Amino acid sequence: MTEVVILDYGSGNLRSAERAVARTGATVTVTDDLTAAAAADGLVVPGVGAYAACMAGIEKLGAGPVIAGRVAAGRPVLGICVGMQILFESGVEHGVETRGLGLLPGAVTRLTARRIPHMGWNTVSAPAGSVLLDGLPAGARFYFVHSYAASDLAALEAAGARVTTAAHDLPFAAVVEHGPLSAAQFHPEKSSDAGYALLNNWVAGLPSQSTR
Repeated sequence: MTEVVILDYGSGNLRSAERAVARTGATVTVTDDLTAAAAADGLVVPGVGAYAACMAGIEKLGAGPVIAGRVAAGRPVLGICVGMQILFESGVEHGVETRGLGLLPGAVTRLTARRIPHMGWNTVSAPAGSVLLDGLPAGARFYFVHSYAASDLAALEAAGARVTTAAHDLPFAAVVEHGPLSAAQFHPEKSSDAGYALLNNWVAGLPSQSTR
């Protein structure tokens, strides 16, 4: 059975994420146990609220090295919403820059748009070869709630990442796939069948305990 840990560091829609991932058939545990987080077939890093507060929770738990260690070892990690944003080098909110985990290049900054926050359903544009969006129809919609995003698409592509974009006046990274590291700016757990399909694709690609 595929085992997934949802990291509890004090931020995120933990129970909603737990139910959504469990729907894929995986065994799901919500925990702050770093040993379990390191050993699981897949690790989900959720997050809501302020970038600085999420990073403070990660640092208090000491989870940064575990997340980075998994990625270095080729072990899958999925970041969701602010859990995606903290994977980048930094986040800038209200003029204050906070250092992130540095696993993806660039900074997370305020959206350049007439209406903030970006809240509601939106379509995405996936590149060829996307694993997370494989099999989803053109025009599939996902649920976003955010005022900040990673918009340096060129830096991500130069690093070899597959970048799925969405637009809120200007384009930003909606999904990033870079080796074992995956991330979604929207909330798959709130995105109905499209969100389930993305999570199911991610879980289907995890190495189970029996094959490691």
